[in-house]
Amino acid sequence: MTSERATSTAVRSGGPSRELATSPVPELIRQGIETLAIAPTSFFGDYGCHVRILEEVSALRSRGVSTTLVTYPFGRDLPELRIHRAARLPGHQHVSPGASPQKFSMDAMLAAEAVRVAASMRPHLVHGHLHEGATIGWPVARAGRVPLVLDFQGSMTSEMIDHGFLSRRSGLYRLFRTAEEWIVRHVNAIVTSTHHGADVLVREFGVSSTQITVVPDAVNTDRFRPGWDIAATNGHLHQQEALRSELGLPSDRPIVVYLGLLAEYQGITHLLRAAQALIEKGVEAHFLIMGFPGEDRYREVATRLGLNEHVTFTGAVDYEKAPSYLALGDVAVSPKLSETEGNGKLLNYIAMGLPTVAFDTAVSREILGDLGIYAPRGDWTALATEIGGLLRDPEAAQQLGRALRSQAVAHHSWVQSVHALLDVYERVIARGR
Repeated sequence: MTSERATSTAVRSGGPSRELATSPVPELIRQGIETLAIAPTSFFGDYGCHVRILEEVSALRSRGVSTTLVTYPFGRDLPELRIHRAARLPGHQHVSPGASPQKFSMDAMLAAEAVRVAASMRPHLVHGHLHEGATIGWPVARAGRVPLVLDFQGSMTSEMIDHGFLSRRSGLYRLFRTAEEWIVRHVNAIVTSTHHGADVLVREFGVSSTQITVVPDAVNTDRFRPGWDIAATNGHLHQQEALRSELGLPSDRPIVVYLGLLAEYQGITHLLRAAQALIEKGVEAHFLIMGFPGEDRYREVATRLGLNEHVTFTGAVDYEKAPSYLALGDVAVSPKLSETEGNGKLLNYIAMGLPTVAFDTAVSREILGDLGIYAPRGDWTALATEIGGLLRDPEAAQQLGRALRSQAVAHHSWVQSVHALLDVYERVIARGR
């Protein structure tokens, strides 16, 4: 379970350190700044990059930075965030996560809204989430003569391939790759959630390491707390039993939990095949698979594999309710196949004190370290073996979960990550002034 962390030592790191966590707020930040964040997605959607955006903005607010968010017309409003939505085009009812042709027209409307909002608020800085957010933000930042920060969550073209939108052999691949190369070289700074992402920027796109700062994905460890940590809370056990009953979960079997998007690049078919292998070997377990948008598709897969009595699909789970659902689990799993995207669900798992099995990728190792249980990427048989190993030794699994919880509190709190982001803001604003 050991591996060296993939890291570029020349890249600024916002990783955990006691010195960083107690450093003073930069002078310019103390004066109070306004940022315009551009999120080309249906925010808020209770998954992945949406959680990063929410917690990032909340952590910044606690340090005196005010953020206005511009996003698609769809998504769930959050009372604590100032959100402006692009105009809805006729016939557009929603947009699914990932790459799709529909996003081109959505991004055009988002760009118009970003220009309008920027003109009225005159931000000190534009923060573009994902490549599309930075692309839209580039003319907005130039018009306002303010810096532009890209929040890099993985290669855009690699994500398009993962989602089946592009093939490396297609003519469009070179076009999108060129666009990706252009935008990463025309921002004032890049923040990325992993050292692996920083290495991709340096190695594949030729970005100077001085432009990159690792601002690790983090987790709200007050929101995500293990069941054993809050068992004494008034009414907690009753609420958990009520939820278990509501979901129809068996009381005599351990629960394996997954929370995230349901898609092939997330490895959901691999997870179901691993579940089938475990059940056929006589391992008693029930799989609680939480997320969207492919619930109906994967229910059919589960039926074909004979798993109807062993799998529960919940559909989307509100972020606020995620801790209660995860607390039902004994073991957590992340069979994500993508090698470039972040994997924020792992942080929620470990904050909940859940022993975690994941496919062996650089991103997974960067978060879980030596405390992760790994299966070779794409090997669902090995995935089943590792899950089964934890289920057969619940005492060792619980000890591992407690160690992961301690790691989350010590090294993966937003208290650490927000200081790294503040440092980036301070640097680019000072350079502009």
